[in-house]
Amino acid sequence: MTDFKLAFDKVELLLEKRYGIEVNISDVLDPNTGDLDGERIKLDYSLDLETALFVLLHLFGHTVQWNISEEYRTIGLDLAPGKDDATMAKILDYERNATRYSLTLLHEVGVTDLDPWVADMFAADWAFLEHYYRTGEKLDYKQLYRPGTGAPLTPLEIPAFRPHRWVSRWSF
Repeated sequence: MTDFKLAFDKVELLLEKRYGIEVNISDVLDPNTGDLDGERIKLDYSLDLETALFVLLHLFGHTVQWNISEEYRTIGLDLAPGKDDATMAKILDYERNATRYSLTLLHEVGVTDLDPWVADMFAADWAFLEHYYRTGEKLDYKQLYRPGTGAPLTPLEIPAFRPHRWVSRWSF
């Protein structure tokens, strides 16, 4: 298994150097674990390294999406519960593709042994989001994490984009 600290450091450096995305570790509005605005990613200082790596990777995927599509920004900013099935299908696609960009980013830094872990983390994240968007209740995502249960994901090529500051969801 890859060292999460080493993987985190490699990803953070690549985000800042190649993609021009600033990474901040500080306080994020509870109960959230991270935030983004299209140009910066903020992670809560209280996260363990494993969670911090997944949140960083996943928010990078959303950063890509926000910078290539107004529709994706709209999906990402609509946090109200009570979604219908058609909207949930769009959200699932949005969330899954953000994670697929994450896999590509991991592979770019030479980390190729965490694909099953990323799939498992995505499965837990999606279980959390699906429940929240349907009921408004926020579960403890750590209790939803089950190693070996995530469906395999394939990396998705990261399109060319230029980071642009849009608006944060919570805490910038």
